[in-house]
Amino acid sequence: MKNPLLYSFGTPLQSAPFSEIKPEHFIPAIEKDIKASLLAIDKITDQTAQPTFDNTINTLQNIGQLLERNSAILFNLNSAETSEEIQKITQQASPILTKFQNDVRLNQILFERIKTIYENREKENLTTEQLTLLEKEFKGFVRNGALLSEDEKDILREIDTEKAQLSLSFGENVLADTNDFSLHVTDEKQLDGLPDQVKEMAAEIAKSKNKTGWVFTLDYPSYVPFMTYLEDRTLRREMSLAFGKRGFQKNDHNNSEIILKIIELRKKRAELLGYESHANFVLEERMAGSEENVNNFLEDLFNKALPAARKEWEQLESFAKENLNLNQLEKWDTAFVSEKLKQVQLDLDEQLLKPYFPLEKVKLGLFEIVGKLYGLSFKKNQDIEGYHEEVDVYEVFNSQGNFHALLYTDFFPREGKRNGAWMTSYRSQKKGQRPHISIVCNFSKPTASLPSLLTFQEVTTLFHEFGHALHGILADTTYGALSGTSVFWDFVELPSQIMENWCYEEEALKLFAKHYETDDVIPMKYIEKIKKVAHFQQGLQTLRQLGFGFLDLSYHNKKATEIKNIKEHEKKILDRVQFLDDYPENSTSTAFSHIFQGGYSAGYYSYKWAEVLDADAFELFLEKGIFDIETSKSFKENILSKGGTEHPMTLYKRFRGKAPDPKALLKRAGLVH
Repeated sequence: MKNPLLYSFGTPLQSAPFSEIKPEHFIPAIEKDIKASLLAIDKITDQTAQPTFDNTINTLQNIGQLLERNSAILFNLNSAETSEEIQKITQQASPILTKFQNDVRLNQILFERIKTIYENREKENLTTEQLTLLEKEFKGFVRNGALLSEDEKDILREIDTEKAQLSLSFGENVLADTNDFSLHVTDEKQLDGLPDQVKEMAAEIAKSKNKTGWVFTLDYPSYVPFMTYLEDRTLRREMSLAFGKRGFQKNDHNNSEIILKIIELRKKRAELLGYESHANFVLEERMAGSEENVNNFLEDLFNKALPAARKEWEQLESFAKENLNLNQLEKWDTAFVSEKLKQVQLDLDEQLLKPYFPLEKVKLGLFEIVGKLYGLSFKKNQDIEGYHEEVDVYEVFNSQGNFHALLYTDFFPREGKRNGAWMTSYRSQKKGQRPHISIVCNFSKPTASLPSLLTFQEVTTLFHEFGHALHGILADTTYGALSGTSVFWDFVELPSQIMENWCYEEEALKLFAKHYETDDVIPMKYIEKIKKVAHFQQGLQTLRQLGFGFLDLSYHNKKATEIKNIKEHEKKILDRVQFLDDYPENSTSTAFSHIFQGGYSAGYYSYKWAEVLDADAFELFLEKGIFDIETSKSFKENILSKGGTEHPMTLYKRFRGKAPDPKALLKRAGLVH
């Protein structure tokens, strides 16, 4: 059988021919790609010519293109459409790829050439982008062990291989525990309070499992409304505890030891490279700059949010006692009671909003918004295949009508798909090559009688991920290594978080918030209430995010390896940001995929950091008009298209005309006036 991964794809726009790609194709292709890449690197190092940017750095950028493409397909499928076979292949591929990366980064002759170019960079007439790339390559080698002795390099190789495999296992364990649990209900009386759409979805899940009644899972579209609306407290408790047990049960999927091992390896690696901690290693290449700066940032926000959070919590408690006969709030009550309080305080039942947010109309409205802002248009292409029947593929065109990118959209939960929402790419942008971008979400599925109707939170999630997608779609750099989301990690959330602002603006809402049956635009009274939702319980929401930030840093600071018990440690860290009792059978850390499987280790603070940037940046849109052409053009030219070609603060100031003001976030959240 011909292996399609061995060649350039002869498909429309060189899109991945998913139906032709079999799991057994990956390893042979990756091994062949690595062999070809190493031979190409030998050609660079065997040169007798003096090292120059062109004969070394430039040449290096064009090596391993098939390898990059094939490994992107594999790891993306492992997140969005996995199977036991794909998981095994990914576990097999991970050490092979880690070894290759180390073979490149620890190649002394190659490093000496790069070092020579770096030390003599003033002598070459380099562009700003070329200088950034040169610095990135030089630092990349140094930060991956180029200055170590041969023995130390061997230790680094072992650490990296083990670390990569542990991260994969962590994610597999969370997915396994998520899939292993379901709650089967046969008495409809127990479902009082649940919206009809949620019940209908649960009935369809039951039917698919050959059961009568209703089945609920730990996937977000099932879990979140269950915890928010179900009157039956006993069932809420069961569901909540199951969610909190993921990766923390006495079974083969327990992540506790994996976490201890990962943090030990990360610290050992950082120390080997001359850093005090993994956090210091990571933060050297962030806008924040240091662990101390991040701590100060988080502490400052904590001190400003705590009084508001405490007041909101007391309000929640007294409301629960007076109206719901709940004398002691538990973890499984908070979403339920918050929703009831919101209905009273804001006179808003979020279920009344859902008919105005059918996924299809929201998506088309979103296309219209980015069309107004950035001149993009979207056309579904039925001839390009996705990796699952639910995946749609769009061609994206720029304002001149030229092809600009491919966009894959994948919106509903499945067994082979991890929870959450993310943006990724199957092909990066560089000179002469347009990107293939994908957004993956887990929204409520359509049912037999209803289309997919989104909660307002799901609407903001879609806008958020689309902001990331725009960073990829509008990328316009010479080098793939600096394109799109290849930016400082605490800058990467700016394009995504700024997009959420359009969800709260009347002028934008009128484009997409239309009733699924009547096509009526959402009433003004609801728009006013949506704006108030933005301030609802912001103190508590901020505290929750800060808790994740504090927990993340604590696993990666210089004392990280003193942690012996995951549960005891996280309790100590989270107690100050929580008003609830602890539950011994639950753990936050063991399903904290962002930092143990994704790329957010010592970087979770960046969500709040980017909120400061986005609040400050959006003030300019509010001042000039949310569809102001000059402002959106400047944001596109200085932020979205530039990727990592310059320092993010330079790019930000060029757009905004000044450094970001943290007060903008506190003001928007209603925490200061």
